[in-house]
Amino acid sequence: MRIYHFSEQPCPDAWAPEHKSLRVILPSRNCDPRVMAENYHHRLDEWMLADELGLDIMINEHHATATCCARQTKRARLLPLGYPIANRLDPVRVAEEFAMIDVISRGRLEMGLVRGVPYEVPLSVRSAVGQMDRFWEAHDLIIKAMTSIDGPFDWQGEHFQYRNVNVWPRVYQQPHPPVWITGRSPQNIREIAERGYVLGTFLSGFQTRELFDHYRKACADLGRPAPAPDRFSYLGIVAIAQEVMVGYLRSSGRVAEPFGTPPGYFSVKDAARMIKARGKRTTTTRDGKAVDTHHGAIEDLVKAGIMFVGTPDDVYQQLSEFIDSIGGLGHFLMMGHAGHMTHEEAVDQITLVAKEVLPRLQKPRPATKQAA
Repeated sequence: MRIYHFSEQPCPDAWAPEHKSLRVILPSRNCDPRVMAENYHHRLDEWMLADELGLDIMINEHHATATCCARQTKRARLLPLGYPIANRLDPVRVAEEFAMIDVISRGRLEMGLVRGVPYEVPLSVRSAVGQMDRFWEAHDLIIKAMTSIDGPFDWQGEHFQYRNVNVWPRVYQQPHPPVWITGRSPQNIREIAERGYVLGTFLSGFQTRELFDHYRKACADLGRPAPAPDRFSYLGIVAIAQEVMVGYLRSSGRVAEPFGTPPGYFSVKDAARMIKARGKRTTTTRDGKAVDTHHGAIEDLVKAGIMFVGTPDDVYQQLSEFIDSIGGLGHFLMMGHAGHMTHEEAVDQITLVAKEVLPRLQKPRPATKQAA
């Protein structure tokens, strides 16, 4: 069991009720660069502390780059989850960036690839139509670029065309760093399972069991052994002895309407479901109660496996029950800083999780019941 400390490196002054959107259209006038300089240094200090205390590190490519941590940290695995490669115009550049980070860190990179969120599509000068086809072609190109070590090759695909692809430096981990991909649809999860990659899920609560079961079924259909817990990861919000973290859920979904549902991003089925839900993102508790992910009460968000709140003992117990309920988990991605949370609060939380929660989660656990 590994715990990754994660922060989106927010600009606290932007998290104000009068802002109708925190994405895409919020003018940079709302960002004081002097304040953000201090914030960036605090986040780097927190990642250094996580490294020192035995936690791993997750960052988000939309907000930062792993090169900030690759040289300064010593032992932590570095997970940028992730690169929205279907929207990036130059997948070979992505391969070069990953290779550089892997070499600088002496082989501590975990390579996170994501489809990207809806509001990023208009920013990329791309269409959401055919996005997954672009994603998998970009993936294939990145892997080939990393594993072709005997000179240049030519790539003439449907979405990308290159001549003389020859990535330097060569990746430190052979044949390439471990790959993580996020997924929620059965088809996408099956493709992840077929490649044996780590499946990433974000804030899906107890519905995570169903997503992991799709992966397990794919392995069974392929005649493979049941996947180990290290093939599964989950991102949840941790708030030890504080409630400030819930502010992230209350505000993070504010996206200007033109950018929330680009044509082609959602399937007809998903679009219909969203219309019925009136734009709300919901999950359920273990007893089937529907919970609004963004606006539900804290106690309901805890029961739904979205937040893990209270003392270190409380958080450990909640995480243990959640892990058992979804059939096992190898990587917990802890959003341990968000919104208006101060540096001092983040330091306290990182320290408590590293010293009082992680060691207990790493002890041998009884075998969990797998899906049939």
